Amino acid sequence: MTAPGSPDVLVPREVPAPRAAADEVVIRAEAIPVLFPETKLRSGEFPLGAPLPLVFGFQAAGIVTEVGTQVDPALIGQRVVVSTRGFGAYAEFVAAPADSVASVPDGLSTVDAAAVLMNGTVAIPLLETAALTGDETVLIEAAATGVGSALTQLAKELGAARVIGTAGGPEKAARARELGADEVIDHNDPAWTTRLRETLGGATVDVVFDSIGGESASGLLDLMTPLRGRMLGYGWLSGAPAQITATDLIMRGLTYTGCAGPEWLNRVAAARTTVLARAAAGGLDPLVEAVLPLDQASHAHRLLEDRAPLGKIVLRPGSVV
Repeated sequence: MTAPGSPDVLVPREVPAPRAAADEVVIRAEAIPVLFPETKLRSGEFPLGAPLPLVFGFQAAGIVTEVGTQVDPALIGQRVVVSTRGFGAYAEFVAAPADSVASVPDGLSTVDAAAVLMNGTVAIPLLETAALTGDETVLIEAAATGVGSALTQLAKELGAARVIGTAGGPEKAARARELGADEVIDHNDPAWTTRLRETLGGATVDVVFDSIGGESASGLLDLMTPLRGRMLGYGWLSGAPAQITATDLIMRGLTYTGCAGPEWLNRVAAARTTVLARAAAGGLDPLVEAVLPLDQASHAHRLLEDRAPLGKIVLRPGSVV
């Protein structure tokens, strides 16, 4: 990454291979997931917090080739997924903290492990926080892609009775239904919250998994179950967090949980092993859409910003066969 800006700031270059610090591992990367939050960092919408130019990227899967002095040497040769300290994953060799390492189970490819990690590790803590009772209606925004696709796959298993999803356009709506949504509303329609009211037919929503944020969040409050309705906010595809106030919630007996911050990230990290095991057992589809060469990272970012992919895009270094 040469500077904040368009996808064109991601360019292939030869740089020295990283070495493992005392508490790190180095992996030979085989699969690198392209994550939607990365597009926000690359564009400059969110601060990166490191000097440029740098090797971009958060996560990778591959084979451990080196460990630091404080790390168990038995990891060398193992297939793992890792999370970097905020950069360094879009590369043939990736250094990452040893405490971010999760072993890839037998039967799960490194591509699938890379693809499923973020979506699954966010979805499971969201569902655990929601504490679904088995007879509740949930609304999953952006239900066909990203974290929403994992929520849609897992919601009924973890306590939802009725799953209503939103999706952008007919193709994504069809995908959301395939993943487990009972009804789907097109959130590209400016009046989509009105469509939700019609779909509910007098019923209410017990839990909203809010990834859109913005003004639409306030339009949902009167459709939520008084006294036990809860909204979990974990993203803002609209460009802004949910535009609601404490008064909005108090007057309706609702709760809003912001799923962010250090403690939340600890819960996300703790879900890694569970997610990989589920994927290996067939209980969570990684939904890989495309595997592109590493030098097409800028193209992958452009696809994500255009909201084109239904599934995950994974980058593969050219030296991997």
